[in-house]
Amino acid sequence: MPKKEIGPVDKYVGRRIYLRRCMLGMSQEKLGQALGLTFQQIQKYETGRNRVGAGRLMEIAIALGVSPDFFYEGLINLLAGPLN
Repeated sequence: MPKKEIGPVDKYVGRRIYLRRCMLGMSQEKLGQALGLTFQQIQKYETGRNRVGAGRLMEIAIALGVSPDFFYEGLINLLAGPLN
């Protein structure tokens, strides 16, 4: 069975979770504890290997002290690409 490709949105959102967590100096383990998850699950979210559902993204936003839109900031520019 072929591996499914990680979509650009999942990868971007995961990278933004990673960015905010690092800005706070928080470990994956500590974020996981705040959410009742393992650090491995946080790692999967951050790499985009697992999709983050809307409810879970809200929980992550609260744990990291940001609005959920933080995780999408700049995404439209990435998806639109350079102007021709």
